[in-house]
Amino acid sequence: MHADIHLRLHELRAEELRTEAACHAPRERIRTQLGWALVELGLRLLCQQPGRTGHTARLA
Repeated sequence: MHADIHLRLHELRAEELRTEAACHAPRERIRTQLGWALVELGLRLLCQQPGRTGHTARLA
């Protein structure tokens, strides 16, 4: 296959993929929600009272 033909087929496929991607929901909203959820989780972990130290589990 000649390079020109291969390049043209690649361009056509890329155009098809772009049009398909434009039809789907934007990902920015999902990324924003996930980011804020991770921030909230991190803040909760920081605000937790540390547990007692020095205790180990004993097996019978």
